[in-house]
Amino acid sequence: MTAASAPSVGLNDGRTLPSIGLGTYGMNGAEGAGQIATAIESGYRLIDTALNYGNEDAVAEAVRRVDVPRDELVITTKLPGRHHGYDETIASFHESLGTLGLERVDLYLIHWPLPRVDKYVDSFRAFVKLQEDGLVSSVGVSNFTEAHLQRLADEIGVVPAVNQIELHPYFPQAGLRAVHERMGIVTESWSPLAKQSELLSETVITDIAAAHGKTPTQVVLRWHVQLGAVPVPKSADPGRQRENLDVFDFELSAAEVEAISGLERGRLWDGDPETHEEF
Repeated sequence: MTAASAPSVGLNDGRTLPSIGLGTYGMNGAEGAGQIATAIESGYRLIDTALNYGNEDAVAEAVRRVDVPRDELVITTKLPGRHHGYDETIASFHESLGTLGLERVDLYLIHWPLPRVDKYVDSFRAFVKLQEDGLVSSVGVSNFTEAHLQRLADEIGVVPAVNQIELHPYFPQAGLRAVHERMGIVTESWSPLAKQSELLSETVITDIAAAHGKTPTQVVLRWHVQLGAVPVPKSADPGRQRENLDVFDFELSAAEVEAISGLERGRLWDGDPETHEEF
């Protein structure tokens, strides 16, 4: 089964999200466009980029290159910290939209909350206006805490459809996932495979993989799916791209999910949303 025929996840705005996506950080220029196009041709329908990745143009070229109806694709991009503020957000969005060469963005996220700057509420208010104007289909955030999410709900009256967060077996984020479930927010997982770590050689993972006749990577991505999270693994390799999609023909037991979650040790990056800043 491919992502194109994989189960979808319902959003609180009535739209849906593919249950697995493609992270594109580092896929730049003509080479990146080819890698992203290959992924779309393999079945990916959720493509995740950001203005700060510097590759919205590569995503645009990939979308032009493939023979896939535009309505089947969910193109995500993100607002950088330097553009927080209502007017700045509107201008930044139109910059991204122009680079992407699209008539709309399917999912627009605030990349980091930057609470010291304290303009994320103004930015999200601009997000809602863009959605009302039909330029954005769904609005969400990334790296927000419960307090940040609740403030948006209280001050604007709109709950983000998605919160994309660091999530992997070393950092399962059970507390925040429970908040998302209560508020009706879909969890997206960045760095779902805990890259640059020994996760895929953990005995717990390799034993479960052997039992199911799957790879450790597939087991970890299946773990995300069964948690109700939408992982966005990054891979430029066509074979690994296909492998990452092939996670819908087996199921982990509750004990296996719990065992994988038991690997928890904390964040792998200095990404505390209360203090981390990217502009």
